[in-house]
Amino acid sequence: MLLADSLPTIKILVIGISGAGKSSLLKRYCDHEFDPDSATATIGVDIKTRALMVRGKPYRLNVFDTAGQERLRTLSTSFYRGAQGVILAYDISNRVSFQSLEKMFEEAEANTGPSAVLYLVGCKADRAEAEGGRAVRAEEGAELARAHGCVGFCELSAKTGENVRKPFVDLVDSVISSTLST
Repeated sequence: MLLADSLPTIKILVIGISGAGKSSLLKRYCDHEFDPDSATATIGVDIKTRALMVRGKPYRLNVFDTAGQERLRTLSTSFYRGAQGVILAYDISNRVSFQSLEKMFEEAEANTGPSAVLYLVGCKADRAEAEGGRAVRAEEGAELARAHGCVGFCELSAKTGENVRKPFVDLVDSVISSTLST
């Protein structure tokens, strides 16, 4: 077995406003845990590492969970340097989190290199069927992802684990594809 330090490393940022579900997504994906009582906001950035096998080859993912509060956004712009992928997250039950994405896309596009890959996720999909739970239709998310040239879009739930792995696999596959074609 290869040591994680010797694997090719891919840097991924997860951005979105506070409360969008970024930290829960990372905790579920990297630690296989979900804490329903966790409401602690990320201050600055939290970094998680995970090995991932894509196309039969192992990769090390360094995933940066950035602060969502507006007053901390300037701290996170320096973390874009060297990022090969950005996952933009919103809460499907919160229209404001979806509307804030235009600013997030601008920030990502301004601070990453031209080869960085973008992926849009709608978090908290478990709330979709709850009364008054869905504030953003899946079609709206898919359309926004297309409009900004994202390599993919999905809705997911850190609570149930649904689709949590998908954006990471798709994003890494796209990063690998773009690296192989250059």
